[in-house]
Parts: sequence; structure tokens; C-alpha cells
Amino acid sequence: MRILVTGGNGQLASCIKDVSKNENKLQFIYTDSENLDITNQQQVADFFQNNNFDWCINCAAYTAVDKAESDVDIARKVNKDGAKHLAIACKENSVKLIHVSTDFVFDGKSSILYSETDETNPIGVYGLTKLEGEQAIQDTLETYFILRTSWLYSEHANNFMKTMLRLAETRPELNVVADQIGTPTYATDLAQVVVSIIAQDSTNYGLYHYSNEGVASWYDFAAAIFELANSETKVFPIRTEAYPTPAARPQFSVMDKSKIKDCFNITIPYWRTSLKQALKNL
Repeated sequence: MRILVTGGNGQLASCIKDVSKNENKLQFIYTDSENLDITNQQQVADFFQNNNFDWCINCAAYTAVDKAESDVDIARKVNKDGAKHLAIACKENSVKLIHVSTDFVFDGKSSILYSETDETNPIGVYGLTKLEGEQAIQDTLETYFILRTSWLYSEHANNFMKTMLRLAETRPELNVVADQIGTPTYATDLAQVVVSIIAQDSTNYGLYHYSNEGVASWYDFAAAIFELANSETKVFPIRTEAYPTPAARPQFSVMDKSKIKDCFNITIPYWRTSLKQALKNL
């Protein structure tokens, strides 16, 4: 099977490269915005017609949450229009689509785990445009998997884990927000699920939630990073108001993963277990 991976230089695509090395029956073709601009519908259509794909994994996204507030048009072009162009091309060429979305489609006002059927209500441009991308796919295509995830980190690209480790090299103390609650997710764990869906040639289409197990604040996440990395940097909890940002974040965005566990018979690692592995690999 031939699989197109957009956003090929990004974090998740890099993890897909890592976990798919031994998948001899799967051929992955990685693209980035230079050789496939997903915001250009004609370019996407031509690319699909000139190549014979069985699957497409859309890892391309505008993920600069704060910058999106002032960069609305570009965020929408990538997160909504790009997703729609890929969905149309997938439909016209009988290609199955796996699209990665976010917990930021929720407003964070829940006190219980978010399920796939819960009402969405994004509170920022990033979450809104990602939701619009989901909706464009659902309106266009039937053979899709949408995987909402949260707080992705890995050995690759820029992410919270690597930022904390970099800051710890020069700062003896850090203040980190403690009243935003979610689940850190090791991108390699998500990549393994994505590759297994393709390896099974699954037809369990639909919308799914995937993150690591457990619950944490950003403060908890940072404290665990320093503890497991044997760093002497001290971390202190602060409230969101003490660290104002252009974009609002959901205060609670922990997702219920029952559906994906049941449909694909998978066991999801606890977030600290995966963090330990990521730090070891790093």
C-alpha cells in the first residue's frame, strides 16, 4: 500500500517514519509545503492523479496557537481549506484519509472526560479552524478517520518537553501554568496507532479521541520532565492569569479514549511511562 503523508517534516510525520521502518508492505511518501501545498486545490488534485495512493495521513497543520489569533486567514487556509482539498482528492481517487485534529475544539468548561459525541465550542482561532477542517472532511468523505489528540511531544521538532529541557539549561527556576488540565501525548504512541490502522486496512471509519492515559496540568508535566531528566531546575505552579497569552486555552480538555480502545483493541500507555521513554530516547 502507498501512503501519502503531508506535513512530512513535522513532529508526527517524523514519528511515523520511526515506527514504520519495519513495515515492509507499506510505502510512505512524505511531502511538505514546498512539494505539495495543500492550500492549493488544483495542486492537490494533480498530485493525487499523478500518484497512486491507497491512504493519506494529513499531518500538515497550522499549530501556532497564539499566532493564529492574528493570522486567521493562513490558519484557516491550512487547517480548513487544506483538509477539504485533501478530502476531495481522496474521494475522487478512492483514497482513505487519516486526519489529525485537536482537543482545542472544546471550550474546556466540562468537569468530565470529553467523548466524541460531546458538543464542540472552540475558544480560539486554532481550535476553530481545526474544527472547520473536521467538518469539511465529514461533509466530503465517508472513508475517513479523524483522530483528536492533545499536548503532543516527542524527540522531534519543537514541543513542550524540549522547550522545558532547553530552559532548564540556563534557568534555576521556572513558573508553569497549573490550572489548565489535559493529557500529554507522546507522538510516537499516536504514530503507532496510525500505522496499525493502515496495516489492518481498517474500515472502522469515524471520529476518535487519542491521547495517553492519565491527567496532568502543564505544571505537572514540567515537574515530571525535570524529575525524570534528573534536572535540578525548580518549577512553581502559577494561574493562567499570571501568564497571559493572545489565545485562550481550554482549562480542561481530558478526552475519553474508550471508543478507540474498543474499536482497535489497543492498550494506551500512561503519560508518565511514555514521557520516561521519550526522555530515554532523547
